[in-house]
Amino acid sequence: MADAKQSSAVGKKRKLPSDVANASAPPRNAKRVRMNKMKDARTILTQASDKALNQNGDLDVSTFVKAREFEIKALEASMGESKNALSSRAFQQVPNELRRRTASHNVKKVPKKLRSRAAREVSQPLTSKAGVKMKEDNTPTVTPRRRKPTAHMRLRVETAKKLEKLHARQKKRRAEVKGKQADGGKDADKVTASEAPVKRLKKNTLSKPDEPPSKFRKRQKHKSWLPTHIYHAKRAHMTEPKHPLWRFAIPLSPTEKTFRKTHRAGSLRGCVGWDTSYMSIIGLEGVEASLLGLLRGLGVDEDAISGNRMTKWLRGTRSWEGWVREREEGKKWIARISIFWCLQTEKSTNTEDTLTSKRVKRKCFLRVHPAAFLQLWTEVMKVAKIQRPPVMIEDLRFEIGSIEITGPGSTESLFGALQPSTKVCGIATEDVATTVWSSLGSLTNPSCLPLNAILAFDTSDPRLRSPPRKIQTSTSESANEELLQTLATWPPDTTKTSPSIFDRTARLTASRLLPSQKAINRRKGDAMPGQFPRPVPNDPQIPIILMASRSPHTGGQGTWTLLLPWKCVLPVWYHIMHQPLSTGGNPHFGGLEEIRQMAFEQGIPWFPGDFPGTRAGWEWELMERAKRKADWDKRPKGKRVAWESLELSKGKRGELGMGWACDWEYLFQPLEPTEAVRPSQATTTDSTVKEGEPSKAPEAAPETPKPMTDTVFPPSLHHIPRSESSIRLTSPSSLPRDSQALTTIHIILLARGCPTACARLYRLPTTAPELRAQWLALAYSILHPPKRQPRGPNPDLDRRRILASLPRNGSHTLRTQQTALSLLAPPDSGPVGAEKGAIIQPGSPHYPSVPDKEDLIGFVTTGNFDLGQGRASAIGCVALAKVVPQEQQHQSEGMKNVATAGAAEGSTNEKAQKKVVEMEQKLGAKVVGRLCIVRDSGQSVGRLGRWELA
Repeated sequence: MADAKQSSAVGKKRKLPSDVANASAPPRNAKRVRMNKMKDARTILTQASDKALNQNGDLDVSTFVKAREFEIKALEASMGESKNALSSRAFQQVPNELRRRTASHNVKKVPKKLRSRAAREVSQPLTSKAGVKMKEDNTPTVTPRRRKPTAHMRLRVETAKKLEKLHARQKKRRAEVKGKQADGGKDADKVTASEAPVKRLKKNTLSKPDEPPSKFRKRQKHKSWLPTHIYHAKRAHMTEPKHPLWRFAIPLSPTEKTFRKTHRAGSLRGCVGWDTSYMSIIGLEGVEASLLGLLRGLGVDEDAISGNRMTKWLRGTRSWEGWVREREEGKKWIARISIFWCLQTEKSTNTEDTLTSKRVKRKCFLRVHPAAFLQLWTEVMKVAKIQRPPVMIEDLRFEIGSIEITGPGSTESLFGALQPSTKVCGIATEDVATTVWSSLGSLTNPSCLPLNAILAFDTSDPRLRSPPRKIQTSTSESANEELLQTLATWPPDTTKTSPSIFDRTARLTASRLLPSQKAINRRKGDAMPGQFPRPVPNDPQIPIILMASRSPHTGGQGTWTLLLPWKCVLPVWYHIMHQPLSTGGNPHFGGLEEIRQMAFEQGIPWFPGDFPGTRAGWEWELMERAKRKADWDKRPKGKRVAWESLELSKGKRGELGMGWACDWEYLFQPLEPTEAVRPSQATTTDSTVKEGEPSKAPEAAPETPKPMTDTVFPPSLHHIPRSESSIRLTSPSSLPRDSQALTTIHIILLARGCPTACARLYRLPTTAPELRAQWLALAYSILHPPKRQPRGPNPDLDRRRILASLPRNGSHTLRTQQTALSLLAPPDSGPVGAEKGAIIQPGSPHYPSVPDKEDLIGFVTTGNFDLGQGRASAIGCVALAKVVPQEQQHQSEGMKNVATAGAAEGSTNEKAQKKVVEMEQKLGAKVVGRLCIVRDSGQSVGRLGRWELA
């Protein structure tokens, strides 16, 4: 009986599990469920001591022992449950970049130190020393040897056997050829790739890529692969096979989450690299005067050719970046390119040598984005034909590849992969460039180098130094002083060695001398343990050029651009990606989206997406427009934006233009007479409705515009670079105003909000004084916020203030009564700034509406949250004719006419005009001229922003 009572008593002490007790409760989030699970596991059941006493108060030994036995068992159970409450499986201990979807099903894909634990967790039993089989669940494990072969697997096995036989026959045939050469007295070991005939490159003709291997030939019918295509195809999202980008299969973004990782690696710790071999290079060869004439015909700045600052560029120790334009057809700007010359040796002072040097041919490279390559190639061909003597042009797209890398660890990763090569007998050729490069191992920002500096030298095969080792750099004061002295003097400006990459024979020789991986492994096996293979005379000398570019912002990270032969990109890329950094980890790789992200964080517009005024940018906009339209069409009608029913302001419905596009056609089309804003339209929309009179229906929604199917670039649309745009903004009367000229701007939002692509950009209202006054007042409240007040009531602070105000000599009862009255009394007023000076938030009835169509000035091409600034920003394009100061002055005169016309109806416009003048004086003309309103497509809320030329 006592046992039954004890068991019932013990049963009453048990707690119900959390999932049973809260079965009827609404579902909770995963974090709260895990916390409750851990809390239940750590809860230990106990029993009160008075249960062990009988009715007389004496101790019942048997009951007391059973209660303690129950508590001990509860303690052991809690220890076991808390240990396994939040435990994770073996494959979850692997870093994110090493995880795979099948990692939990195959023990062999888990690191060795975790395989024994993973074997216990899957169905593959593990036998302990005592002979007991340990198994925790029944997860099936894939065993290749026991897998039943399918028809496709049998076909692959048969194909592999056929290829193996074919390889054996080819190997036997090569051995016979080598034997015949040896019998003829020719040593096969001394045969180098330089003796092979060099295929001549056709001048003034577009080149074609080399024929790919047979097993990859079908996949490259309509596109070309980058040298690192297989590496990226396993780790990144690629362009669709039937829809390549610029006739290349380009990686778009890594498969793992990299948004924050790219920001940290590019600015804080580590580095990010890209294979940019799709960038096109055009080679020019001719007399220096003809080359300069060709560059002048392309619109290269005259100061860049004849200025004193560009003397080093003409000599070949600096690169130049700038815009080039068409020679005819309106002289539209094409793209931003890089130009660098082959190094020019010192000229002699002799008159005959000077005359001879004018006839010596020189070489230079033009590096341009592939989206504008064909347009630039056509213009170069036109200008080259009229030069005397003529200029020879080469298409080097598939001969020279490139790698770009940025971040604090960019120099360190390149330093490990690029080691100056040694000549025969191990004697190194000491050059100024190689000496300087050997001293830059501790450099953390390429922006510290001289502007557009160039380093050119030959490097050895990095596979001979694999696996990469961590670079040991000196951080002493003497080493830092030497580095600063090198950066200040920059000895490569005095070098006399011409870069080998300009020589086609050197490029082809380096590519042909690259040994196979099997030969590399054989040499590494013959070397001593812990040492790299010794250099031999037949080792390839890879010619490279390193170009350093600066960030436009002070303290921003610069970028290294590495140019090298096309077939030498892959071994260098593998070494860079596996180079251990001193800060931990390895370099990260990025795709096209990461390039746009890094440019966006630095406030640099990305070509061609942020330049719709160029032909390449227009084609990109049409492509993105079609994608957004397809995404909008495939959504159900109830889950997509209804553009025609969007309410922008009182009485006006419908999106401006195509909501899924940056509709530049709509921006530049002339205003119809019915769309012109009347003088009192902004103030009489609702006030003209009399009492008892039915309200008028809102204006009919415009029809949804149809997307343009014509891909022809508008003849009047063109882009204006930043240098020319700044001149037009400062002195608009000095240059003609083009109605369809676009310029790129960088926008920073003043308050909350995150703009996206296709967002509409407005200037401050020019025909509605009252609405303009509201936006100016909102801008003033944001730029000049009131002093911060406590967020909420503080009882302790209020109590101390009340007690300090009470008389010290008063009685205790009086002080208590006064304290109670002061606490119960209603507050006199709200916090300071609640009404006057407070910032009006979107959604409030007093929040100003967006301007009308005549104040639309452009669109946002790229918008997102900027992790570098900690706020939202955007890059867009605006019509230059709508933002120049002269246009604003005309609009101000128009507002005066509006106020005069509305004076007969009342003094509302006059008061609004006075308020506009007052707020403009408070903010200043410079601030008011750079304010804009950003409204996302499909939304009716506008947000203030400040723009500047990008």
